[in-house]
This record gives sequence, C-alpha cells and structure tokens, in this order.
Amino acid sequence: MRHSTFNNVPGQSHDAGRYFDPSWVVNLCFVIVIVCSTVLTWREVLVLENAYATSQRSALENVSNALDMQMQVGVERLLFFRHTMEAALQTPLDLNILRKRHGEFDSKRALPQWQVGRDNQRTLPVYGVSDYFVEQTALLTRDNPNLHNELTAAMELGYLFRLSTHAQMLPRRAWYISRAGFFITTDTQASEETIVPTYYRLLMRPWFTGQQRQENRGRGVRWFSDLTPGSEHHGDVTASVPLDYQGDWLGALGVSFSVDAIHALLMHASPAGEETEKGEYLLYDSHLKLITSTSPVDNARRAFNAEERARLSAEMERDTLGGLRLGARYISWQKLKHFDGVLVRIHTLREGITGDFGRISIAMAILWLLFMTMLLVAWGVIRRMVKNMYAMQNTLQWQAWYDPLTRLCNRGVLFERAKTLSQLARTQKLPFAVIQLDLDHFKEVNDRFGHQAGDLVLSHTAGLISSSLDEQQVAGRVGGEEFCILLPGCTRAGAAAIAERIRQRIASKEILIHKHTTIRISASLGVSDALEEGNYDFEHLQSVADRRLYRAKHQGRNQVCAEDEIPNS
Repeated sequence: MRHSTFNNVPGQSHDAGRYFDPSWVVNLCFVIVIVCSTVLTWREVLVLENAYATSQRSALENVSNALDMQMQVGVERLLFFRHTMEAALQTPLDLNILRKRHGEFDSKRALPQWQVGRDNQRTLPVYGVSDYFVEQTALLTRDNPNLHNELTAAMELGYLFRLSTHAQMLPRRAWYISRAGFFITTDTQASEETIVPTYYRLLMRPWFTGQQRQENRGRGVRWFSDLTPGSEHHGDVTASVPLDYQGDWLGALGVSFSVDAIHALLMHASPAGEETEKGEYLLYDSHLKLITSTSPVDNARRAFNAEERARLSAEMERDTLGGLRLGARYISWQKLKHFDGVLVRIHTLREGITGDFGRISIAMAILWLLFMTMLLVAWGVIRRMVKNMYAMQNTLQWQAWYDPLTRLCNRGVLFERAKTLSQLARTQKLPFAVIQLDLDHFKEVNDRFGHQAGDLVLSHTAGLISSSLDEQQVAGRVGGEEFCILLPGCTRAGAAAIAERIRQRIASKEILIHKHTTIRISASLGVSDALEEGNYDFEHLQSVADRRLYRAKHQGRNQVCAEDEIPNS
C-alpha cells in the first residue's frame, strides 16, 4: 500500500522513533564498555611492558656491574703502575744494585738482544734490543736524558709485576714498552732469540702505536681488542696508557685480559640457571666487534644481520643504556664504565613467555578474551531482549492506534488527527474536506456468508481506500462498515472526485470469500468541505458528510453525494 500508517501517528515521527531506538542505545553502551575495557587492558599491558623492560635492564645492569668491576680492577692497577713509574722518574732510587744495572745496560745496549737483572729473584728482567735496531725504527729513540731513570723506573715496576704474578691477580699479563728499545713483561721470555721478535710484535700492536700524541691527545686509558680469528674465546683485550715525563712520550704501559678469562667472568656473573633471568649475553667492543658471549660464538656472530646491527649501533650512539625490540627478541644494552665496549642482552619471545612477565601477559590476555566473550554474549542476549521488547511495544502501540482488521486508524486516533489537521487548515486558511463511506448491504454479507466473509470484505475495502490516497490524506474506520477519510488542502470538488474514484474501485472488484465464491459490493459516500460554511469543526464536517451519505443511500446507494438536497420553491 502506498499509504504509510506510521506517518499518521499523532505527535510521533518515524525519524524520532529511529533516533531513540533502544537497540542503538544498547549498542552504544556496549561499544563504550568494550572501548574502555580495551583501553584499560592496553594501559596495563604498557605498564607490564615497561616493568618487563625495567627488569631486563636490571638483569643486564647486574651482569654489567659485575663485569665492569673486574675491568675497573685492571684499569686501577694500570694507573697505579703509571703513577709508580712517574714517581720513580721524578725521584729515582740511588742504590748500588740499580747503579750496577745501569752499568750492565750500558755494556749490553749494543748487542742485538739483551736482558738486565735476570739473576735478581725479586724483580723481573728488563729485555732490550740494540742501538742499531732503535736507530732503524722511526718510532724509537735513545736520545733521552732520562734514559737511566726510565730504566730504574722499569726495574721498580718489575717488583710490582712479580707481586701481581705470584698473587695471581687479574689481569694476569702486564708490560711496559719503552721507546728506548727495552720492555718489561710478566711473560717470561724462553730465550734471548725471542726478545727481538717479541719487542717488534709489541711495537706494532695498536695499543702501543695508538698512544702517540696525535692518536691519544687526552693521554687516558684506551682499550684494544686483539682476537684470534675463528677461535672460540681466544685472544686478548688490552688496556693501555702512555707514560710521559717532562713533555716527552717515553713509552706505554698495558694490562691484558684474555678473552677466555672474560668469558669465564661473564658466565659467572650471568644467572643463566635462574628461570627469570634467562637470556644471552654478548660483549662487544666500541666498534661492535664481538669479543665473547654466553652462547657459542658461531651463534652469537649470527645474532644480528647488517640492518639490525646498523639500527642497534644508531640507538647506542644516542644512549648508553637502553633497549629495543627486533622482531621476536628484546635487545637491551649497557656501555661499560671501565671498558670501551658494550654488554648486550638478547631475550627471546620464548624465554619471555616462560618467565613471570610472560605468564602474567598470557593470563591477562586470557582474562581479556573471556571478558570480551562474555560481554559479546551478554550484548547479543540483551540486544535480542530489547529488540523483542521494542517490537512488542511497537505492536501494542500499533494496536492502540490502528484497527487490527483494516489496518486503518481507529476511531480515537482518527478524531485526534482530524482535530489537528482541521486546526492547521483553519490557521493557514486552506480547504479541508471530509468523506464518510458506508458499505451497502453489508449486513446481508454477514448473514449470508458469515462474519469471516464480512471481515474479508472490510479488509479488501480498506486496502482499496488506502491505495487511493496520498501520504497527507488519512483514512480510518469509525464503525462496523463505516469509514471516514480526511483530506487536508482538498476542496469539495476534489474530494468528490476522490470519493468517486474510491466508489468505482470498490464496485469494480470481485472479492473471493470462499474457494469458489466471489461477490461484489458497493459503497455510498458523502462529502463535506470546511469552505462551504467556513466551519472547520471536524464533528460538524463529519455530521454534514454523514447526512449526505444517507442521502446517497436514499437515492439508490452506490453513489457519491457532495451536496444537500435543494428544497422545492
């Protein structure tokens, strides 16, 4: 049917009903709950993530401090050695044994290789090369007025070296390399034939050449790694400082940590046996060259690809302590205070899941999923209940407004609507017409074919009436077989035309009331218009239309009457 019954609801619009749809309110409430619960859960996830990162850094810091402490011992011992030699250079001892060593040096300095103090059990011998060797090497010189004092300081250092060796103190290897062609070391030379190659090898080491003034302007401690390629946990990490006196660079002191010793320290410091502290530790130098790790070296070398190393290096440039995620791994790092390198910790996703934070995260995820599932189930149930209640409310409301048989407005709603439309027409000075319709001989249909057939006739008639009206025109059932039609903005002539169209459609249709039985019915209609007398009162207009309806019946039925009978003059 073209006629929209909802548009005829008094004081109600379809848009307002849709806006205040309870289902929409339920959906909005559940969306707010879901968003708020998700935000709160995500906030807890962020807090947990920060706590996880803090725990990883704390574990790394513990290992780093333990390793850094051992490095600090070596650095402090190295600086102590330098202070000892500086004091000896400034105030040399005047002992017969030392003067004897000076004479021994003067007598041997021309030999290709030599050693001084070999028979002294309290100190280490000083090894040296010839004057010719020194003259042929640009980095060396014996034109130093403090040469004997430097030799004395080296022999005094030998006492300290021997004490360190006997006490098995770390670092276990130490030496002093002089630019005057001699050196002293905790490593005993097997024979004099090894002195020259050993001295030459020490001169070529970066920890010695790197102590030149243009290389180390700050004259502080510098670290160098000398690793054995392809060998696991082998090689040395050396800390060295220059020895200067009265503006002259005399030589370099160094202490060496073996990589296997550093590896042992790292393994001892890292609590790999505790479940909450699992992870792989890797020690790199300042150029991100791997020194050692708690895992096999081959695995550690494959820990990062080129892109990851570049990203990690960029992050380390900005901060000495930090962490970042690389795929399924969490990488934390800390630069050591007393070593020119960085300790890196790799914690994999699998290790994270098996730890405390992983178990808490899984529990939170399960609880959130359960909550979301219960919430969605509750949303579905409540939404269905609200939808059913809303449908029931609409049904009851519709039954209160409309006639259930004809689906037209009932008498009460029609009268209320009529008062509203007539008042609007009066205000706007527009025409307002009313049609009264009554089916002819309807009682005979009920008596002959039964009330079920009568109901079919009424329903069929209502459909024909509704399909003949537009959206602004209102039809309603006001009695058993009597209908009323409101036509706002329509003149009497226009209303009469509409009434005639309805009459013709009713009269032309056959109605199937039984399986093989059809009937035809007719209707009589009366029309009234507010402009006739200027009276917009609906009850008056209905009374006039009803009077004309009965005039149509008296004149033979199945006709439209739009005028009163003209009295004979």
